[in-house]
Amino acid sequence: MTDSNIKIVCYNPKYAKQTVQMWRDSKEKAIGQKEKHSFENHIYFLNHLLLKDYKIELALTREQVVGFVAFSDHEISQLYVHVDYQGKGIGLALLNKAKESSSGRLILHTFEINLAAQLFYERNGFKIISRGHENEENLPDIKYEWKK
Repeated sequence: MTDSNIKIVCYNPKYAKQTVQMWRDSKEKAIGQKEKHSFENHIYFLNHLLLKDYKIELALTREQVVGFVAFSDHEISQLYVHVDYQGKGIGLALLNKAKESSSGRLILHTFEINLAAQLFYERNGFKIISRGHENEENLPDIKYEWKK
């Protein structure tokens, strides 16, 4: 990472509002679509559904959330970096956390429209294994796989 003020920490619900705001802003920029769910529902999803099935790590700078990753030993569910902090190694640091905790294989989905994400994952060893559009945004997506 190029910014020494960035630290990666385990998720704490005190960062829920910041995390969801950053997530929504980053996703909207990436796919050109507003979030379909209310802010409150998004916080509930983060704290009660996502946190139940995935480990969540945050990238913080001066107590401000600038990125997050939600992952299990075999899947990355979410990886987003604040639009003003992209290209600074934060996404790679978060991705490496998921790789280090993995079983040696990870899958993830990204939207076909998100070319920056495709380049990022492909540069970091992920290979396309399928294409489809089984998501609530009804956008074509790509399923990637990484193997150790």
